Parts: sequence; structure tokens; C-alpha cells
Amino acid sequence: MRNSMRFVAAAVALSCATAAWAQAWRPDKTVEFVIPTGAGGNNDKLTRLAQKILQDRKLLPSPSVVLNRPGGNQTLAVIYTLQHPGDAHYVLFLNPTIFANELNGITKLRYTELTPLALLVIENTVLTVRAESPIKSMADLVARLKADPESVSFGMPARGGQPHLTAAAAVRAAGVDPRKMKVVVFKGSGETTTAVLGGHVDVMVSSSGSVRGIMEGGQARVIGVAAAQRMGGSFANVPTFREGGVDTVGMPAWRGFLGAQKLTPAQVAFWDEALSAMADSAEWKKNLEDGNLTQQYLKSREFGRYLDAEYASTKAIMAELGIIKQ
Repeated sequence: MRNSMRFVAAAVALSCATAAWAQAWRPDKTVEFVIPTGAGGNNDKLTRLAQKILQDRKLLPSPSVVLNRPGGNQTLAVIYTLQHPGDAHYVLFLNPTIFANELNGITKLRYTELTPLALLVIENTVLTVRAESPIKSMADLVARLKADPESVSFGMPARGGQPHLTAAAAVRAAGVDPRKMKVVVFKGSGETTTAVLGGHVDVMVSSSGSVRGIMEGGQARVIGVAAAQRMGGSFANVPTFREGGVDTVGMPAWRGFLGAQKLTPAQVAFWDEALSAMADSAEWKKNLEDGNLTQQYLKSREFGRYLDAEYASTKAIMAELGIIKQ
């Protein structure tokens, strides 16, 4: 009997030791934070801030680098990350463009091929016109659209992307067929900014961070923000779509980290712990507040569910617009 008890105790001890060992994954080589856009933009700034906090607080036991891999409307960065299955040393910063790329037929790559790690922030989408524009409010915009939907040109980075879907939701809520929108596509927010300030497009659809400078400089006017409530700081006087008479909050502009395929529970657990501590830091919170960004942190499992729901909503709106390619 005593030998049996000793055997059971030894087996339990071995099982616990094995479980603890299996959960103790830590990076043992350089971690690469992969950004699908160029240096200097909002994606780049957020990722570099996260990397800095992780390093400064010694939440990463190994060195790390930031790698900008723009191209293919984020596709090149996704492909690069997928080339490292089972390797949690690659952390990809992504936004809803990955949904639009697949549904638009740009690529067959799906978000489900990646491993969700953390939802970081929700960035508000805004509608911006140049300072001299006769469109001074959401009401002015709606009046022009109802008179002639094609009289207003919307500049944005991609057809079917989150900015497009948010603008389409606003147009639909205003009682206008969103399929009649005049959409002008640019490579990025820089080109779109130049176009709206030059009067080449009437309305710029973008993240709030992309137009903060030209708004504060008096070159442009933000006429509406797609959010449930007003933003703070420089945008405190900008009405929401609903305050402007358009009953929608648009599509959330989420920003998050995803990893490669086939990551183990131990690898995901490491990033859950490290990124949670990063997002809870005073430095991270202050930066988001200064940038008028809304923190909505979710760990891996919850982020995965969030992505599933957002994908379904995106697909439904794109189907209504007739821009899904099977």
C-alpha cells in the first residue's frame, strides 16, 4: 500500500512538473514586431511604443526589433509572419484591412490563419474637409448627398476597407444608397491628406490620428467622428455622427497583435501575460490618452471571438455594397 501511495505521489509530482515546464515558454531569440506599413505612421508609433515598454519593464527576456514590411495592402507582412509557423518570436500588428483584402479578392489569406494575441486599441474614424469647404457639418454633407450622391467625392486608402465601410454606413443611415458613393482610393493617409487639402476630393475618411495635425493647424475641419460618444482633447468639439443627425457609429477601427500559425498554449500564455502588463502601464495609457485613442484591451481568446464578430459584420456590409469577390 505504501509503495502504491509513493508511486501515485511520484506520478502527481512528475505531472505537475511537466505541466509547469510546458507553460514556461519564453522568447530565447530576437523578437520581431512586424508592421505592415511604413515608418512614422500611427501603426509604427504604437508598435514601437509597445516594444519600448516591453523592453524597459523587462517583460521580454530577449532582444527585439521592429520590422516595417509595407506592400500589397498589408499582404506582404502577413505572408512574412505566416512563413514562421509555430514560432512565437514574430508579432504582427494588424487592423481590419486583413478582412477587406480577403473579401475583396486581393488575397486568399484569412485572419484565421494567424493566432490572435491581443486587441490593443480602437481608433476612431473621422470625416474631414478642407477649411475652405462649403461642407461645414454632417447636415451639409447629408444635404449634398441627397441632392446628388455623386456630387461628393470621398478619399480613402482602400475600397472595402474599414474607412470605406464606415463612410458607407453613414451614407446609408442618411437615407442614401451607399453604392452610389463616389470613392477615390489612395495609397495611404499622406496622399489622401494632400488630395483633400488641394480640393481634389471633398471628404477624407481616415483615423483621427491621421488628421489631427491639419485640424489643429487650421487647414482642415473634422465634421464628424464615428463613435458612441465624443472624443477628448483636440477633438472635444467634433460631434459624433449621431449628434450630426446620422444614426450610426460605423465600423470599429481595431488595432491588435497577431502571431503565426500553430502557436502553443504556452507561447500564447507568455504573450497574454507580457502584453497585459504592457497595456496596464501608465506610459501606455498616457500615450493613448494624448493621442485620443480608446484602449480596449483583450487577451488572445477574447480577441479571437472579437475578430470573428467583426469579420461577420464586415462581410455583411460589403455584401450589401456588392463588393465581395467570391
